[in-house]
Amino acid sequence: MVATLTRPEQRLTLQVEDITTDTLTIRCLDWDRDRFDIEFGLRNGTTYNSHLIRGEKIALVDTSHAKFRQLYLDTLSGLIDPRTIDYLVISHTEPDHSDLAKDLLQINPSLTVIGSKVAIQFLEGFVHRNFKRQIVKSGDRVDLGKGHVLEFVNAPNLHWPDTIMTYDWGTQTLYTCDVFGMHYCSNELFDVSLEDIEADYEFYYKCLMAANARSVLNALKRMDKLGEIELIANGHGPILKYHVSRLVGYYRDWSKAQKPNPETVAIFYVSGYGDSDRLAQSIARGIAKTGMAVEFMDAIGADPQEVRALTEQAMGLAIGMPPASGEIAETAATTLSTILAFAHEKQVVGFFEAYGENDEPIDPIAIQFREMGIKKAFPNIRIKQAPAKATYQLCEEAGTDMGQLLIKEKSIKKRKSIDSDLDKAMGRLSSGLYIITAQHEDIKGAMLASWVNQASFKPLGLTVAVAKDRAIESLLQVGNSFVLNILEEGNYQHLMKHFLKRFKPGQDRFEGVEVQEAKNGSPILADALSYLECQVVDRMETNDHWVVYSHVSEGRVANSTALTAVHHRKVGNYY
Repeated sequence: MVATLTRPEQRLTLQVEDITTDTLTIRCLDWDRDRFDIEFGLRNGTTYNSHLIRGEKIALVDTSHAKFRQLYLDTLSGLIDPRTIDYLVISHTEPDHSDLAKDLLQINPSLTVIGSKVAIQFLEGFVHRNFKRQIVKSGDRVDLGKGHVLEFVNAPNLHWPDTIMTYDWGTQTLYTCDVFGMHYCSNELFDVSLEDIEADYEFYYKCLMAANARSVLNALKRMDKLGEIELIANGHGPILKYHVSRLVGYYRDWSKAQKPNPETVAIFYVSGYGDSDRLAQSIARGIAKTGMAVEFMDAIGADPQEVRALTEQAMGLAIGMPPASGEIAETAATTLSTILAFAHEKQVVGFFEAYGENDEPIDPIAIQFREMGIKKAFPNIRIKQAPAKATYQLCEEAGTDMGQLLIKEKSIKKRKSIDSDLDKAMGRLSSGLYIITAQHEDIKGAMLASWVNQASFKPLGLTVAVAKDRAIESLLQVGNSFVLNILEEGNYQHLMKHFLKRFKPGQDRFEGVEVQEAKNGSPILADALSYLECQVVDRMETNDHWVVYSHVSEGRVANSTALTAVHHRKVGNYY
């Protein structure tokens, strides 16, 4: 069965096929997608695979990307009444696999969502409704009947911290989501031709899995405890049937040969305690914006040798504080002692509380790191109330500060080494001066911008280029609103000085600045020449920026005779 949705510059098709007993796959084929994640250019499009298991009870493993919403839901409804689905297994909460979870819960609020503790917490953040849940860990099982017994395998950091894999003992099928996948779009359901897919399979591993080779090997050890694996129903690309052992073997060989990433930040969190894992993910998101690699490690049950290897390798350490007493505290103490033993003065370090109501005090351990000559990457994150969106934004900004600190010296050297005619010529591209302001619920953001252009007449639209490591980037998602404040020639220096200064994570960007509230809720700068109220419609990813396309709904000019401030650069390879 094949369904098709045609868009102007995008071919989207859908394929439904039986893959094993009582089991079918719904493959959403995105033929023209050419970029995925940071610096991940696609050569052959991609697919988003969802799987339906029909025992006496029914389980759906993962959903699909939002761009397939109507096509996917219509197809699913043609196969089965969604209200009869008993379980939705969330392998991990990356949007391309979980975007439609909210839709399914609206259709069938009685279904039970199965996932790791971290996945369930993340899902709560974007579903915004109560739902039945079952938190699982390695070895836990769910019996669907008719021989379909699902066993779950923790696979954190592949490539998200909340990842699980699911093994069906009845069909010997392993559902792996991103793991053992590839960005390869083809009508071929299975891995018939190894020659056709091998290059894309390796490219995918290098881009998504290589940085977490240690986690790959740990996941493979857990897989060894399962039965025979006849089929791997992954989340991207063809399903693995004909070359399972060889392709799994590639992961093992590549991971064993992988050299430590010299530009890695290690984040140590405490699973099952407070909000340690969720806060760690927010810090990681900020670090990743700067291009640094991130590797997580659970302080509970961590192998001291693995702790040592990761600590010695990492350029930066972010440490979630464990509880001050109890069984978890005793286990985590060994990990902390190992980190202290092998940390060195070339690193930077940051600490965050878990809001577990019994957090180990930060100051005593922070003093020990300071006495070793290790610099602080961001102010200690002390959480006195249950984490809210502003808390996670603070953590993300702290992570960005850490990443920027680590790449700063290298960036300066790189800039000084470049002085070509091309860079000078690019610098002659002039632009206006603007300040982007945005507010989403209780989170505010602002940034100085110069790469702004009108992009359409009907409707009125503009584009803004936003560097990936800007804190405001997370407030400029599709559907969000913002204000473009256009600065006035001869009357902008005080605003530039204010918004160019370095703000601490969570600090109010508008303190001391006169503002008004726009209709869309974002701040308008009283000293701006004019302003435009905008809503984000689409985003295009480039190597180091997001190009954000927005529709303009409102605008006003404060001084009709004044001119827009213009910005000139000497070179074009940095601001």
